[in-house]
This record gives sequence, structure tokens and C-alpha cells, in this order.
Amino acid sequence: MNLSKVRIEIGLPAPLRLLHVSDTHLALADGRDGERKQALAARRSAAFGKEGDCLRYFSEAVAYARNCCDLMICTGDLIDFVSAKNLDTAKEMLSGTDYFFAAGNHEFSKYVGEAVEDEAYKLDSLPLVQRYIGNDLRFASRLVGGVNLVAVDNSYYLFRPEELEAFRREVERGYPILLLLHNPLHTDALYREMMVNRRNECAYLVGTPEELLEPYPEERRSQQRADGPTLAFIDYLKQQTLVKAVLTGHLHFNFDSVLYGDVVQYTAGGNFRGDVREYEIV
Repeated sequence: MNLSKVRIEIGLPAPLRLLHVSDTHLALADGRDGERKQALAARRSAAFGKEGDCLRYFSEAVAYARNCCDLMICTGDLIDFVSAKNLDTAKEMLSGTDYFFAAGNHEFSKYVGEAVEDEAYKLDSLPLVQRYIGNDLRFASRLVGGVNLVAVDNSYYLFRPEELEAFRREVERGYPILLLLHNPLHTDALYREMMVNRRNECAYLVGTPEELLEPYPEERRSQQRADGPTLAFIDYLKQQTLVKAVLTGHLHFNFDSVLYGDVVQYTAGGNFRGDVREYEIV
């Protein structure tokens, strides 16, 4: 397990410790899932390291969270695709662990890369997956140690109007907020890291300005272009002083960048490589 520690100062009366796990990408299937999905599991398991690595690293993270932290937070892609074996394994491994979950795009993927990921595609898997996760996958909040943890689904690079209205209500409660998302929000530093330093074809960020989408392949431009409700959510967020940090995943490497004011966006590396982050909130 590769543990990186971060201290976030927001003025709490007592420290709060959170373990941030993202992008484990469990890729399991058995006879219940059929031959096609078992073949997918074999291919995807090979893509995420040696056999058993994802399970081992997630087991280590769960054990550490239980012994050393107040809560484990997951920012999505615990599973790589929807299968009976993946869902059963995730539920079993989370059993007895205090956790809070923000959905990733792979939580709703039936066969990786098979289809356009839109609302209809998500809704086809959401009811099943929801039964295995302990909090609402579209929007959830939880008060822990004086901090309001708010998890919002932006797994397809968009926010719905319903999420903005729910987020407004959380702000009105008046507690300091840690916002959990799967996909990071655009920052110039993170865009440069993805496009210049890592030479990706696109940055895989939410709310990237239209002119910066120009180098993307057309499919990625369409996928990651922000709509009106998404821009409205981001605009409202960037006016909020109660938000103390944004915690994300998706990109498979650790990265910190200022989102607005003194609010830092912390991106967690891929747990399939053993990466986890521990936050001491004080």
C-alpha cells in the first residue's frame, strides 16, 4: 500500500482522519455472469496489474481504515464493470467498514467501452448497483466530526440540476464541506499535467473551457463538453467559502491543485496500484 498523508486545516475542535481510496477496478466474474463477461474479466484484470493485486490492495486499505481512521471515503471505480461477482465482492469487503461513497463511471459500465455513456445507459445499471452500496449514488451527505461530507455523481462529466439544488441545501446547513467527486474539475495546472506533461489525448476533466477542448478527438470533446447545468454547478461551487476541499479520483495518480481561492482539489491515485491518501482534518 502506497500511503500519502495530507493535513487540511479548517478549525475543527478534534482531528478527523479519513482514508481516501479511488479506482480499485475490481475485475471479477464467474459462472453467473456468462462467458462474455468472464472473458472481459480476464482482459481487464490483466490491464490492472498482476492477478489479485486489486483485491490485495483494497483489502490493505480497508484494514488500515478500520484500524487507523475514522472513515473510509471512496471516490468511485471500485468495480471495473457490473457483474455479480464484482458486486458481491465489493459488498463483502466493505461489510463492517464505515465508509462513504461517490460513484465513478465504471460503477455503471456493463461492458467496458461498449456504448455511449449517457443518462439512459447509467439508469440501466443504477438500481442494481445501488443495492450494494450504503449511500445514495447520485447525491449523498454525511456529517462526521463536524464536517459535512457531500458526494455528488459527476461520473459522466456532467452535473444535473437536481444535484445543484441538493448541494445548495447542504451549503445552507452551515457546516464546513468536503466535496467528493469521481471526476476532477478543471484546473489549468491539472489540464497542463494531463495534456503537456503526460501527453494524453484529452484531460478527462469536468468543466474544461470550450477553447481548451479543441485538441481533443471529437468523441472526447463530445464526452467532456460541459452543459449549462454543469457550468452552473461549478459557478455556484466556486462562490462557496464553506467548501474546504474537493476530493476526486479517476486519473490514477496523486495530484493537488488550487481550484479556487484557498480551496485545493486533491486527486487520489489508483488503488489498483496500491495508492491511498490519508487526510488529517484539523
